[in-house]
Amino acid sequence: QPQQESPEERPQFPGASAEFAERLEFIQPNVLAGIPVYRVMDRQGHVLRPSEDPQLPKEQVLKLYKTMTLLNTMDRILYESQRQGRISFYMTNYGEEGTHVGSAAALDASDLVFGQYREAGVLLYRGYPLELFMAQCYGNASDPGKGRQMPVHYGCPERHFVTISSPLATQIPQGDAPGAGPEPVLRPWDPSCPSPGSPDPTPAPAGHAGFNFAATLECPIVFFCRNNGYAISTPTSEQYRGDGIAARGPGYGLLSIRVDGNDVFAVYNATREARRRAVAENQPFLIEAMTYRCGAPRLPSGMRLGSAGIPPQKNFPFSQGFPTGFCPIGHHSTSDDSSAYRSVDEVNYWDKQDHPISRLRLYMAKRGWWDEHEEKAWRKSSRKMVLEAFEQAEREPKPPPRLLFSDVYLEMPPRLRRQRAELERHLETYGEHYPLQHFQK
Repeated sequence: QPQQESPEERPQFPGASAEFAERLEFIQPNVLAGIPVYRVMDRQGHVLRPSEDPQLPKEQVLKLYKTMTLLNTMDRILYESQRQGRISFYMTNYGEEGTHVGSAAALDASDLVFGQYREAGVLLYRGYPLELFMAQCYGNASDPGKGRQMPVHYGCPERHFVTISSPLATQIPQGDAPGAGPEPVLRPWDPSCPSPGSPDPTPAPAGHAGFNFAATLECPIVFFCRNNGYAISTPTSEQYRGDGIAARGPGYGLLSIRVDGNDVFAVYNATREARRRAVAENQPFLIEAMTYRCGAPRLPSGMRLGSAGIPPQKNFPFSQGFPTGFCPIGHHSTSDDSSAYRSVDEVNYWDKQDHPISRLRLYMAKRGWWDEHEEKAWRKSSRKMVLEAFEQAEREPKPPPRLLFSDVYLEMPPRLRRQRAELERHLETYGEHYPLQHFQK
């Protein structure tokens, strides 16, 4: 019989906590069962365990629902706007609304959020005006970013939402720096669109470095991963091996959990508890929210694209991008056509059988908090609000071209002054070839 090791015989290496083994054996990647998906509600809106019901008041549940559906309406109208050529680009949030508002509701309003480009629901829940969403996408004079960012790159210091960056995982090291302080940070990201040249779902090297820094420096950060199943056109089955993203947390020393991202209460509970413990224990947490980049609301049969949303604009035909009558099914962006790599049946399942909005609506209906009459009235009024903000954004002029050179340095260096002067001379000479009438003087 082998003798039990004395404390002196156990491994003393500083890099790991382990025991010695006398048998040569490699660890298999599937040695552990898959990490379970935490949920509160089933697909029919039934709470499965009463003790897990967050018992949110009716007013807050209605706010969750109205934020998700308002975001859905804004997405639809801005998507159609891009298809008509009125804005240059757009990314919808279809199917992922529950991850946005569930996490936003669980945070304090002063918590700092480093959002990803498909994260507009967090800002909307915090009261960001529709007019500013539209102004940013149109890049007009009311845009706080002065028209210098591509659409959907929102930011709002008053609502503690750091301006969105396009490259994925840039927000992870950005969040590590303030995360070393006393205030908690929510760092959401979407792993299913890797950085150029990197097949890893936590885009290298920022994701790995950020996790490691946060754990070793004991930062109060909540890393929130929305795993929507695709890296643009690449499914996760072709993108990584192993059990998703949550399985990577323990390797970096992160407390981790996987949740049903289509269950707004599961997202709320996990984020609230992670936030509480991050502050109390001064350590980072990883949440993997399983969801799906889903489809847009279906157009009634025979209805032209745009006729259910915004009026046509002269010189911009509806046929741009997609054929008339085609219903978008949650593409990665307006530069993508997801029908090339996934079936309509697949999208229909998530759209009709497992959608965060319909699940919450069933929950509210069972409690008598929402009915068909209220649904129709809200859809009508929310669409009216979005269209009013949309029309206002279209009337606004673009910022003056001189702002291209401002807000970079405290004092503008000589080379930028020369470039600005060159642009002014160029526009004075060739201004007739540019749409300067659409810009502020």
